[in-house]
Amino acid sequence: MKLAVVLVSPKTSGNVGAAARAMLNMGADDLRIVAPRCDYKDSASRAMAVHAALLLERAQVYTELKDAIQDCDLVVGTSARVRADLAPPQHPAQVRPLVRGADLTALVFGPEESGLNNADLELCRVIMQVPTAAYASLNLAQAVLLSCYEFLQSESGPPSPDHAPEAGHISSFPARKLALSSEMEGLYGHLRDVMMLTGYTDAVRARHTLRLWRVALDRGAFSSAEVRLVRGLLRQVQWKVGRVQQAAGQEPSGQPETLPIDE
Repeated sequence: MKLAVVLVSPKTSGNVGAAARAMLNMGADDLRIVAPRCDYKDSASRAMAVHAALLLERAQVYTELKDAIQDCDLVVGTSARVRADLAPPQHPAQVRPLVRGADLTALVFGPEESGLNNADLELCRVIMQVPTAAYASLNLAQAVLLSCYEFLQSESGPPSPDHAPEAGHISSFPARKLALSSEMEGLYGHLRDVMMLTGYTDAVRARHTLRLWRVALDRGAFSSAEVRLVRGLLRQVQWKVGRVQQAAGQEPSGQPETLPIDE
């Protein structure tokens, strides 16, 4: 099991350094930073990192979250809020077996002042909430420490009855290799194109509609072969619509001339 910690647009360098130290405490060494708003290797960061300064030196920097997670087969976003059209947050005990069953998990944390936005959470297959008292706002390094502890150092075992998954949540992934984040994003982009092509949705409602489909399809824990299977069906729809358009004397909407069933 490998775990990558992804910090999205961190504002304060000291928080990045403290997060790196928390990672080292728990045995994580893959730090990825998306669009940092600070010099994450400055003296304040190094002072907070202490012996984890090497993690700062090795950190990979990305412009967008989708690039930082494309090689991961499980993406876990952290959030203390419930969004109406996204999957509800799960308790860490529910997420633990998913992480242990994945090859490479991205554990994603948002900006200090706002957390992950909806666009970032869309890219996460699972949303996790660290349980707290009524005041739910955690310091970035605290959130990293608790989350990494849960997956790397806590005792293994099934969730307790108090934290049993609710109906419809992902409770465990099958013992097989999951599709990469980049493959799932390719599927979702393809699905959006077909939705627009067939009039299933329009430009105004497309994002909300696709979020609902993301929740449903992420629950299926697709493998790479299953992604190819679904995309083969979507290509068939595009090809068929193109034929109908041609028969009606219309210009095809950029549909492929041939139809491979599998990639």
